[in-house]
Amino acid sequence: MAYLQPDKPGKVYLPAIRAAKENGEKLVCLTAYDYPTARIVDEAGVDMILVGDSIGNVIHGYGNTIPVSLDEITSACIAVKRGTERAMVIADMPFGTYHVNEDDSVRNALRLMKYGGAEAVKLEGGRNRVELVKRLVNEEIPVVAHIGLTPQSVYKMGGYRVQGRTAEQAKLLIEDAKMLEDAGAFAIVLELVPREVASMITNELTMSTIGIGAGLECDIQVLVLHDLIGMTFGRQPRFVRQYADMRRVMTDAIQNWSRDVKTGAYPNDDESYGLTDETLKELSGFSNPAAAER
Repeated sequence: MAYLQPDKPGKVYLPAIRAAKENGEKLVCLTAYDYPTARIVDEAGVDMILVGDSIGNVIHGYGNTIPVSLDEITSACIAVKRGTERAMVIADMPFGTYHVNEDDSVRNALRLMKYGGAEAVKLEGGRNRVELVKRLVNEEIPVVAHIGLTPQSVYKMGGYRVQGRTAEQAKLLIEDAKMLEDAGAFAIVLELVPREVASMITNELTMSTIGIGAGLECDIQVLVLHDLIGMTFGRQPRFVRQYADMRRVMTDAIQNWSRDVKTGAYPNDDESYGLTDETLKELSGFSNPAAAER
């Protein structure tokens, strides 16, 4: 239909993700929370952008993801969507936005899609989320599930620890993953899960697995962008491989600029705006009467 705006060639939708799984093609996912970052990530060829509730940690400075609000995710999603042409945009459902009842959960998910521009939503939990996932999918909302370490359960779990280390725990994770796939989720995040367990889930499911601290076998790998580029403070998780030190780059740039300002090296004539000789001549005899009286 002529009135529909065409997508950029190669735009990533669900069929492309399913095809990648079938063909054994690895995909990549990164977080973004603003327009310029999303644009860079998208232009770099990343397949999926997650507007994650990790925004609470890396942008707002919260101690965990619990305080993140729906407004914060929606606002970030709007900016990310504007900067993205090819990648699929996935929005995290913050803590408390899908915990009360299904109707409210659907309304919140629809808000992220209708007003935020998200093309899918992600929520945490295993078998306890099966009925909700079914409802969301029935309402035409693509869903990414999330098991293993679920950061929104940090108080219940007592910290950020690897999940599924025992045979019993591993079986529960595998069962949860199968149930969520049957409920209609098109992908599932496996966070801080032993690589052997992640491999079993990946091989047994037709939906894509998204690994973070879950080994090499997952179909898709995701990282928080700030971890990847060194825009972080403190000790990093074992699974993070830092590919740049942007904190150092930014610090050097700011310090160099500050030095130039204080020594009179910035701005120079090429970085300033001047008057023509004719205008200067007209102003040469001008004096401010108020200044003259002083």
